[in-house]
Amino acid sequence: MTDLDAPHTNGSTVSGVDIVLEDVVKSYPGQEKAAVDNVSMRIPAGEIVVLVGPSGCGKTTTMRMINRLIEPTSGKITIGGKDALSIDPDKLRRGIGYSIQQAGLFPHLTIAKNVGTVPGLIGWDKKKIADRTDEMLDLVGLEPDLYRERYPRQLSGGQQQRVGVARALAADPPVLLMDEPFGAVDPITRGLLQDELMRLQSDLGKTIVFVTHDFNEAVKLGDRIAVLGNQSHIMQYDTPEAILAHPANDMVAGFVGADASLKQLTLTRVAEVELLDCPTAYEDGSVDDLRAAISSRRIKWGVLLDARDRPTRWVSLRHLANATSLRDIGDPIEEVVSTQSTLQDALEALLAESSASTIVTGRRGEYRGLITIDTLVTHLSAMREEHAHDDEASEPQRDGASEGGTPS
Repeated sequence: MTDLDAPHTNGSTVSGVDIVLEDVVKSYPGQEKAAVDNVSMRIPAGEIVVLVGPSGCGKTTTMRMINRLIEPTSGKITIGGKDALSIDPDKLRRGIGYSIQQAGLFPHLTIAKNVGTVPGLIGWDKKKIADRTDEMLDLVGLEPDLYRERYPRQLSGGQQQRVGVARALAADPPVLLMDEPFGAVDPITRGLLQDELMRLQSDLGKTIVFVTHDFNEAVKLGDRIAVLGNQSHIMQYDTPEAILAHPANDMVAGFVGADASLKQLTLTRVAEVELLDCPTAYEDGSVDDLRAAISSRRIKWGVLLDARDRPTRWVSLRHLANATSLRDIGDPIEEVVSTQSTLQDALEALLAESSASTIVTGRRGEYRGLITIDTLVTHLSAMREEHAHDDEASEPQRDGASEGGTPS
């Protein structure tokens, strides 16, 4: 148990707690201006709040004051209603998960010992730590039997980052602080890790404070976004939808950019749109059956699945023309998106695939359906019509008009 235990209520996925910053200031000796100047904001329990802003604006300093890695000069921070300054700093940090760029793993410790670090520090017994470690590795998509005895150097960058998230969550903290956690991996891996974080959050309901300089990442992940200017002055603090539709000033508009319409695709998860389907088969299935199924459909492709229903290869009638078996035919599937991905992710995957369709997978990588360019175009058209209707409804009435009357 820690000083920041969150109330767990039956039937609720929220296990986080409110964080409130009141007039928080951080000044350094010898500097004329404060690094962080009078920041006040409330971070609701169970939400992902993203701090986004240019380099040097103070967003990381603001976040690190929450767990007192940086001590505030003045102001007040409460976590779950408790004054952070009244809690012993070590106890405070053990009750707050912390994930950083490059994962920050201990290179001389195995993956299991890395994940079990905080549970060990707060006094869990060995069996509980071992069970929790396996649970966390499985939760972030790493097979415990394969990874628990490996060392960080034996993992890819994306795998190390998954271990970093598992370690941050191991002691079941109500609050998770994430400082550019996916900034050091390639774009494809970054998208997968973002999807994984959203999947975890839908299950766990932590309060997450996430720092990034990437506005697209902020829109994808955030329930709310705080756009910060110099000295962490809050330019706008609102939902992604509100910020995209109505930037508060030119600085925020600069972050939104000229492609605001395309960024609207980031507001919708793949799970929210209707998926198409195509014929599927296992490698030991019938060539004739798959050929007949594809011939009868508008989409002239099929998908081969492994024993766990995970998609492995695209198959066309050309591949099946002279085939006697479904083994080792077709084209490898290079790009997939998950139900947690955004339509922006789907667009990027579609551009990388030659079939103009991309496969959607579920939580364990199982085949769920297809998404196509037509799906995205239809969705964007519907959003434009909705926004046009909203704009018309919000226009001020003309001079001379009154409610229930007509213009003079």
